[in-house]
Amino acid sequence: MTIFEHPLYTQDIQSLAALPFEWDRLNGKTFVIAGASGMIGSMLIDVLMHRNRTENMNCRVVALGRNAQRGAQRFAAYQDDPLFTFVSHDINLPLTLDTQADFLLHAASNTHPVAYATDPIGTVTANIIGTNNLLRFAADHHAERVLFASSVEVYGENRGDVELFSEDYCGYINCNTLRAGYPESKRAGESLCQAYIRQEGLDVVIPRLARTYGPTMLKSDTKAISQFIKKGVLGEDIVLKSEGTQFFSYTYAADAVSGLLTILFRGTCGEAYNIADAQSDIALRDLARVIADYAGTEVVFELPDATERAGYSTATRAVLDPTKIKALGWQAQYTMKSGLERTIDILRSCE
Repeated sequence: MTIFEHPLYTQDIQSLAALPFEWDRLNGKTFVIAGASGMIGSMLIDVLMHRNRTENMNCRVVALGRNAQRGAQRFAAYQDDPLFTFVSHDINLPLTLDTQADFLLHAASNTHPVAYATDPIGTVTANIIGTNNLLRFAADHHAERVLFASSVEVYGENRGDVELFSEDYCGYINCNTLRAGYPESKRAGESLCQAYIRQEGLDVVIPRLARTYGPTMLKSDTKAISQFIKKGVLGEDIVLKSEGTQFFSYTYAADAVSGLLTILFRGTCGEAYNIADAQSDIALRDLARVIADYAGTEVVFELPDATERAGYSTATRAVLDPTKIKALGWQAQYTMKSGLERTIDILRSCE
């Protein structure tokens, strides 16, 4: 059984597809999704295709990804569906598809520490050059709305003056470091969005994702939470490579996708929205303990190697204020504990 056939994952997709949005706005439209094979993009595609098949939504999905083989495997269920197309494309190159493009999600980016450290150029270019290419494509095709998937990382380090990061907060980033490539390029990507809004009249909204996890995470993901989950699935001790005092916001993948959809349908052009919930704010060591307790293992401490350390965030507290997105009617369905247990249950059954 694949992850995507698991009853719990299917339940997530059905629940997302049943949310009370103005789905008719997608009827007869084309939705281009960059980063289609990633954790968020792939789950959104499953939701759209589920509605196509159960509600006759008639939304054409164009999935962009660099790896054609991975795309073919991930979306095998849709290979004969006329409403689905996978296109192998590197967003650092101009996009020249001869297709309608009514909606576009840019979720293509390196998103974990080893990738930041081993592919720093690709990290920066995807968030700046790739963003420009996709925005240019959207503007040329008169897209109705673009979503630029941004990150908690844009806030930098907490200056110690706030408890929660609201969307207008700006913390410290030492730009003269390798690790700065990701947050600085995400900031630049957001600025490009604002430029296209003003200069091209493009409609863009900016979801800012908390640290996200779920069964659709890639096996190559080296974020701490992803490593913890992998250990829990295998029934191994959870390896903590710090004292674990870092206190962050997290979001289960299905809640992140519902947040994206909320912003797509209800957000205001030019605005950024944090996708986070207080029930999933937790210290790293407590997160490790939740997984270890569920897996029946222990938490052990280990020093990171040089490559891992180079990609780590230096932030020690990054907690997002969800007031703005909750005003749009969004609510998380999962707590930290229930989301982690659900993820482990799905992955265990599919190993």
